[in-house]
Amino acid sequence: MNRPYTFEQLVNIMRKLRAPGGCPWDAEQTHDSLTRYLLEETYEVIEAIDEKSPQHLKEELGDLLLQPIFHAAIAEESGEFTIDDVISTLCDKLIRRHPHVFGDLEIRDSDAQIENWEKIKKLEKGDERPSALSGVPDHLPALMKAHKISEKASRVGFDWEHADQVFAKVMEELHEFEEAWAGGNQTRMEDEMGDLLFAIANLGRFLNLNPEEALRKTIGRFQKRFSYVETELLRQGVPMQNASLEQMDLLWEEAKSAERESKF
Repeated sequence: MNRPYTFEQLVNIMRKLRAPGGCPWDAEQTHDSLTRYLLEETYEVIEAIDEKSPQHLKEELGDLLLQPIFHAAIAEESGEFTIDDVISTLCDKLIRRHPHVFGDLEIRDSDAQIENWEKIKKLEKGDERPSALSGVPDHLPALMKAHKISEKASRVGFDWEHADQVFAKVMEELHEFEEAWAGGNQTRMEDEMGDLLFAIANLGRFLNLNPEEALRKTIGRFQKRFSYVETELLRQGVPMQNASLEQMDLLWEEAKSAERESKF
């Protein structure tokens, strides 16, 4: 195992990469050019968490950590801030927003902490936000953004009272989408599909289910099952495009059964 490095050494490595005589690619990066990597590394960390692999998670967390180090190095070069400023700002925020830990405030549970966190944020930022829905990043994935928007609306009382009301709304939106499909109006179909997805995201939030995570895991299961079908057909010498729907459906069900039994 290599000798352990310190955080300061990591920062200095990045400074050297960006300095004259360092790495040309690293030196030409900007905040804007690095945006895609920040997103990619975040999703790779999530993938490592799903895999339950500590080794993979350790590696991917390192790749993700590189991103704030990189951005701070760029900011330091232009005299805006340093990584020490980033850490100090974060520490101040954590202490300020946890008065029940670093002060004498008492809270009853995690819901009360979330409510108090939002109150402190509002005091910190003043009244510059024009809406209760302000503060949700535009670039969030759509399902995640829908979850956040409906959550913020809920905090000011704009919410359902019971889960069955949200279920009813989902069914209503599904019926309206079906009507739009029957009418053949593409624009209306798109609108109604959006309404249906938003209602489902709202239902997920109401039931404490994350719709983004739920869909991501479903996609993963689809990929595994599809791969099983491909592999089995290949083993049988049948090109997938020549297989019947009955053959593929049978293998799909086998894949589901194997998945439940954790065979693959």
